[in-house]
Amino acid sequence: AQLPRRHPVKLRVDRAVAVLGIPLAQTTIAGLLTRLQFEFTSTKDEFLVTPPSHRFDITLEEDLIEEIIRLHGYEALPALAPASPMHMLPAPENVRSLRDLRQTLVAADYFEAITYSFVDASWEQNLSQNTKPIALRNPIASNMSVMRSSLMGGLLDALSYNLNRNQARVRLFEIGACFSNENGYAQNTKLAGLCYGSAAPEQWGEASRRVDFYDVKADIENLAGVAVGTGVRFAAAHHPALHPGQCASVWLGGKQIGILGTLHPRWQQHYDLPQSAVLFELDVAMLTTQLVPTFTEVPKFPAIRRDLAVVVDESVAVQIMLDAMLKTANAVVSEVALFDIYRGAGIGQGKKSLAFLVLMQDTQKTLTDQEADSAMQGLLKTLQQQFDASLRH
Repeated sequence: AQLPRRHPVKLRVDRAVAVLGIPLAQTTIAGLLTRLQFEFTSTKDEFLVTPPSHRFDITLEEDLIEEIIRLHGYEALPALAPASPMHMLPAPENVRSLRDLRQTLVAADYFEAITYSFVDASWEQNLSQNTKPIALRNPIASNMSVMRSSLMGGLLDALSYNLNRNQARVRLFEIGACFSNENGYAQNTKLAGLCYGSAAPEQWGEASRRVDFYDVKADIENLAGVAVGTGVRFAAAHHPALHPGQCASVWLGGKQIGILGTLHPRWQQHYDLPQSAVLFELDVAMLTTQLVPTFTEVPKFPAIRRDLAVVVDESVAVQIMLDAMLKTANAVVSEVALFDIYRGAGIGQGKKSLAFLVLMQDTQKTLTDQEADSAMQGLLKTLQQQFDASLRH
């Protein structure tokens, strides 16, 4: 039976010359193809070659070049050292690498975990309230049937694994892909962490205490300390996996980048944990952008510190007050920070006393008492008008 006719293969003359490293005339290539009994047609700079039906190994241009050099002679090839030109890739100064994020967390005593992207459907429903997880058509196990939209489930599973092996203090983090199906399939990278047990390793120089919300909050502030924006901020929030009243959203550069909180008592009971864990989950995109250092003149004149104590309603958030003061502050005010909160005798029911430190400095001259008093009066007026605050005497 006659074999089917093969499809022609294109051979470019300049391509053959470049690969072989020796100049071959078009007539020389035509003679070699004729010796191989290959049918071909030629133009000015290429051949269209049809191999015989029994030469099933000729399917690519490279196959034809190999046949040409086999007949022309391998000894005719020049002895050239392989060249591999290398170019430096751009490394923008305002971009942080994932390695830098990992090193920051490792320096804070975290260990990196790697968990499966396939998770139990109940995790998505209960931990993330994800009613439309991406289901797998052919899952490898019944408890790995959907794609994760959060890293928390994997870290909680890793916590149980460690506790079952007598690890009383666990600090884990993971950087991994998460998947959603809200407006079409989407994938984004998240960073999640978990802390359980004592705040510090057992030692003689420090009393043992459990890790709490504020310990992990400090780790997040350290992690995002050089990221773009005016600094990391926190606001009260709600999350199905976290304790009501002990949960906060994390904001950076005016955008919400994640969540932080203590594990919900229901999930603490579900995982049979003797004590609660503190978890956080952040989007990596904002964390990998950082401010480029810029020079500022070193002040030649000393700063002035004044304290401002006011009484406000218990419901007023401190961060809102700080934002308002910084927004309306005199140009000489360089910093405003809270250093004390008091509730008790001398303060009315449903009230709290807040004490702020105010740093004032002028880079061109020494501030006078009148200028400092004017700046302080401006801050007090802002608090009185916007939050009905009263000066505590």
